[in-house]
Amino acid sequence: MRFRHASTRGAILLSLAALLIGGCGKTGPTAPSSGGGPLRKIAPVEREGAISVTTRNTTRVGGATAAVDAAAVARVVYPGLTSTSRPQTVVVVDGRTWPVALAASSLSSAPLNAPILYAEGDSLPDVTVQAIEAMHPTGAGPLGAQVLEIGTRAKLPARVTARRIPAAEPAVVAAAIEQLLTQAQGTAPARVIVVGGEGARALQMPAAGLAAESGAPLLPGGTATLPAATAATLRGLHRPSIYLVNPAALGRTALSELAKAGRVTRIPQAAAGEAPTVAGAAIEAARFTDGTFGWGVKDPGHGLVFASAGRPLDAPAAALLSATGEYAPLLLLEAPDRIGPALGAYLADIQPAYTSAPEFQPVRGVYNHGWLIGDEHAISLGTQAELDALLEISPRKQGGAEEASVLQAE
Repeated sequence: MRFRHASTRGAILLSLAALLIGGCGKTGPTAPSSGGGPLRKIAPVEREGAISVTTRNTTRVGGATAAVDAAAVARVVYPGLTSTSRPQTVVVVDGRTWPVALAASSLSSAPLNAPILYAEGDSLPDVTVQAIEAMHPTGAGPLGAQVLEIGTRAKLPARVTARRIPAAEPAVVAAAIEQLLTQAQGTAPARVIVVGGEGARALQMPAAGLAAESGAPLLPGGTATLPAATAATLRGLHRPSIYLVNPAALGRTALSELAKAGRVTRIPQAAAGEAPTVAGAAIEAARFTDGTFGWGVKDPGHGLVFASAGRPLDAPAAALLSATGEYAPLLLLEAPDRIGPALGAYLADIQPAYTSAPEFQPVRGVYNHGWLIGDEHAISLGTQAELDALLEISPRKQGGAEEASVLQAE
């Protein structure tokens, strides 16, 4: 459960990160508010910078591109101000290869807790270079390198030690990542996440946070049949528990192969009786739990990550927020200026509450906090204000089921 001081600490770290990355001081243009009048941008959106908009219950990190978003998240978690606020290793992955970027999310899990940064082919955006230099990874730990490059040979800052996984078929690269996880964790994983299909990226996005939170390697499932490298990895793990994200994209043969490889559990894409949606699939992933696997977020007192379904690379970028701090699951908005009914109902269902009874006053309660990824083109400022209200601890009438709900939250 999350208490109020956690939001304050996150805001302080975010403010430091925003200053260091470069979103500072300039006056931005005005934009129309939902009420029709002018609304000055609270912070500028720089091409290579970052913005920081903080409300009572939300903190916005990132900017106009996935590279900026990844750098901003990395700097929030690792401001690099002390020896303990530096990462062991930073992962730089080619953002042009979606399945590989998604598979890299598992490297944000413990014990590595590596931030994900983006290359563009074999070149690095300036914001990625700046983040590596500012975080100054230690190079300690099981990988023994400051930077792990995946699918790219981009030139790194001077005097940085690197280890590389060369570009290859996504399933081959994912298998190599699984080997690194085994090395880092000291034992072969007992659970894996298999992602169905090569399309529908928004339906695959929740897998990033699940992999980071659980430490389970993330393997591409292909479509008709399993990729050979995925099948070989599963055989080598000797019947692991297999969790399927976007299972509808897997063909019968692939599903049959998975059933022979281990115990298979499908993570639902929709509540019973409802048609699958992008937002609904993320909600079901946040609710899902199977023993010690998954979040099972069905009550108040949690961190939550909000991202745009139209910016899939923000999922691996934000994966570190699922594996550190508030261990927040990923929720998706299908439009920048609208909270859909499914997401609104879910947030209302887990909204913190208090009663007039002295023992259930707000100061004794638990709190929700939202991390918003990207600029207002990803999630509008009006939507941020609406999310803030849905996350705020609210009064409830005393007595009956509602008081029992507050008691349960306590």
